[in-house]
Amino acid sequence: MDPVRNPFAPGAGTQPPELAGRDDLLSAARISLARIKLGRPAKSMMLIGLRGVGKTVLLDRIRAEAEAEGMVTVRVEASEGRSLPALLVPQLRVALLGLSRQAKSRDLAVRALRALAGFARSLKVKYGDIEVGIDFEPEPGLADNGDLEQDLLALLEAAGAAAGRADAALVIFIDELQYVPEPQLAALITALHRCAQESLPVAVVGAGLPQLPGQMGRAKSYAERLFEFPVIGPLGRDAASAAIRVPVANEEEAIAVDAVDAIVTVTQGYAYFLQEWGKFAWDVAEGSPITAADVELATREAIASLDESFFRVRFDRLTPAERRYLRAMAELGPGPHRSGDIAAILDRPVTSLAPLRAQLIGKGMVWSPGHGDTAFSVPLFDEFMRRVMPDDSWRNGPPNTH
Repeated sequence: MDPVRNPFAPGAGTQPPELAGRDDLLSAARISLARIKLGRPAKSMMLIGLRGVGKTVLLDRIRAEAEAEGMVTVRVEASEGRSLPALLVPQLRVALLGLSRQAKSRDLAVRALRALAGFARSLKVKYGDIEVGIDFEPEPGLADNGDLEQDLLALLEAAGAAAGRADAALVIFIDELQYVPEPQLAALITALHRCAQESLPVAVVGAGLPQLPGQMGRAKSYAERLFEFPVIGPLGRDAASAAIRVPVANEEEAIAVDAVDAIVTVTQGYAYFLQEWGKFAWDVAEGSPITAADVELATREAIASLDESFFRVRFDRLTPAERRYLRAMAELGPGPHRSGDIAAILDRPVTSLAPLRAQLIGKGMVWSPGHGDTAFSVPLFDEFMRRVMPDDSWRNGPPNTH
C-alpha cells in the first residue's frame, strides 16, 4: 500500500480522517454555545475521559465550529507548574485586540483590554509566570485588586460585554484542565457563574481526566450546576469499525471484515489506538484488501511504537517508587483496584502508600473511580508496565528498565 496515501493520523490531538461516534456530543455542544451566544441559559461543557479517547480532538472540533459561527475563541493547555492567569492573559489579549478592531465593540473591547492590563499587573506579584504586552493603561479599580477570584470575575465580565456588543460569544477552551490548582479553578467557576447570572455570552469548554469533576466540585460546590460533564469513552464496536473502514474506503482501497474486527478488539475501541493500528496495518499490507494477517504483523509494530512514545513518555516522568506502585497495579490487571490489594502486593500498609497514590493522581497517571479504588488513566498501561518491568526485581527496589 502506498504510504503517502495512508489516511490514518495517530498524532497528539490530530483530527482523525473519520470522527466516528461523536455526533450527539458535537450536536449538544453546538446547541449550548448557540444559546450562550444569544444570552440564553445553557451550561458550559467539560469533556471527561482517559488518555487516548479523543478529548483534544473533540475540543478542537468544537472550537472550529464555534469560530465558523462567528464566536471569539481562546485556546490554552494547562500544565503542571503554569498558573491559569499566565495561560489566559496572552490569549485573551489577542481575542480582545480582535474585538477592538470592530467599530461597534471597540469601546467595550478597549475597556476589557484596560481590565486585562490591571489584571496582569496586580497578579504578577503572586503569579510570576504572567508575561504579556500591555496595549492600554489599566483603569484604576478594574480587575486590579490582586485577588484572583474578584479580578478574573471583573475581567471576564468586561470581555463578555465586548463580545456581546459584537454579537459574538467568548468561548474559552482549556485542555488538560485537571492540572489547574483548585483555588484557581474556583476563581474560574465563580467568574463563569457571574457571567451566566448576567446573561453575558461567555462559556468555557474544557477537557480533563476523570478526576476533574471531583476537583471542580471541591473548588465550588455549585460547579455541577454550571457544567455538563459528558464522559468520553472508547468507541462502540460499530463506530470503531467505521473509524477504520471509512478512511480506507475513501482511498478506494479495502480491508477485510476480520481485519477490522481484529483491530477493534486489540485497541478496545480507544480512538488514538485505532489510528495507530490503522496506520501500521496500511503500511505493512502489500496490497488491497488489508488482511487479518497484516493486522497481526501491524500489532507488533504498533505496540513497539506505543512503548517508545505514548507509554514511555509517561513512564519516564515517574520516580522509582511510583513505578513500583504502578507495576503492582499492573500485577492485578487493568483495574480498577482496591488500595488494600495494591498495598498487599507491595507488602506495605495502605496508609503509608497514600502520599504516593496522591502524587500519581497529581501527575495524571491514575484516578479514583470510587472511595478506596485506583485505576489507570492511560488505557492498556497495565500491559505496558508488565512489558517494561517483566521480572520480579521491581518488588525489592528500583527496577532496571533499560
